[in-house]
Amino acid sequence: MSDTSPQGQNGSPLTRFLRATEIDTRLLGMIGALMLIWFGFHFYGAIFGNGGYFLTPRNLWNLSVQTSSIGIMATGMVLVIVTRNIDLSVGAVLGLTAMIMGILQVNILPQYLGLGHPMIWVITVVVGMIAGTIIGTFQGWLIAYRGIPAFIVTLGGLLVWRGCAFLSAGGRTISPVDPSFALLGGGPYGAVGETGSWIAGILACVGVVWMLHSGRKLRQEHDFKLRPMWAEVFLAVVGCGTIIGAVLLVNAYPWPRGIVNAYATANNITVPPEGLFISHGFAIPVLILVAVGIFMTILMTRTRFGRYVFAIGGNPEAAALAGINTKWMTLKIFALMGMLAGLAGVVASARLNSATNALGVFDELYVIAAAVIGGTSLAGGVGTIYGAILGALVMQSLQTGMVLIGFDTSVQQIVVGSVLVLAVYLDNLYRKTVK
Repeated sequence: MSDTSPQGQNGSPLTRFLRATEIDTRLLGMIGALMLIWFGFHFYGAIFGNGGYFLTPRNLWNLSVQTSSIGIMATGMVLVIVTRNIDLSVGAVLGLTAMIMGILQVNILPQYLGLGHPMIWVITVVVGMIAGTIIGTFQGWLIAYRGIPAFIVTLGGLLVWRGCAFLSAGGRTISPVDPSFALLGGGPYGAVGETGSWIAGILACVGVVWMLHSGRKLRQEHDFKLRPMWAEVFLAVVGCGTIIGAVLLVNAYPWPRGIVNAYATANNITVPPEGLFISHGFAIPVLILVAVGIFMTILMTRTRFGRYVFAIGGNPEAAALAGINTKWMTLKIFALMGMLAGLAGVVASARLNSATNALGVFDELYVIAAAVIGGTSLAGGVGTIYGAILGALVMQSLQTGMVLIGFDTSVQQIVVGSVLVLAVYLDNLYRKTVK
């Protein structure tokens, strides 16, 4: 069953292609913007003398790790903004949960379990995510059941939780964290290596093909319009090609020579004269982000919870009249946001190998910007998880590129703020065009 209607045959070749493949035009716009940023910074560096280091396996690998914590929180911010709310406290929640986890694994658990006990990192991660969930639940309760605007509650939370983080350790930096916990932040040992990356890549390709097949089968069962078979094959090839390209990229980034030599000495491995090439592979934080993205996408698109979220964002009054408990939904959304902030605190503190009072500062701005740039409308009712993750990658690419070419911090802030305003303006134009 294919589109043989007059509408399906009319229009330019590009229009017919987009209609057949059902590719989101916003997605194409974000990918185009991302490519423009990447190649722009690379050629700027190459022309003006710093070597054009942006498009290298090393920089892109580090970029993926740096994007992870912002991307994790951005997936939750989509739900918050879709329901016409805002959360300004996520950076402070990240900082507080990171400090709680730092104190727990450095000062408390080793006294009872012993230094280096394998359960220390597990307990720490669970406690951090529970702490974030409790904070999010409390804020959601104030918003939903006490009628305080989300802007005020989370603005107050930004100040309160940041102050609590400072007081909890007396302003000290807690370090170093548990070695096993530190692996969750990436680094040579915090990656799955070449073989693990190929396994992850193959599984991801199988998942892409399965999703396309099951989606087509589901359309047939409900007698919905099908994509042409060539469009299904095209999407499968592009999806699997992107995954394989990512695997090749992360496997092209080797361990530093000093770490290779230390590893070889510890494992009685003879290093040849030309050196030993050991691939990083996918970093653990990136795999965590991918897992969160898949879970949140399923939650938003395949469950009653997700349908309720969009219903509330589209028309809160109509959703309440339809029998949706909007207050309970709001509380759960903020609880989920808090849990994701706690998980982002795990990744951020593990990557830094410490918990500091500066952790998470301004992250709330980057998270909101990532969601908005990714197509989440501040008017509510519209947003995608993959868009937010791409938005986080765009924001981090801008920041990383400006650092590489030597832009001052003040210039970086100007650019980020300008991009956020531009994203909202383009979102308004897009919604007017759609209408």
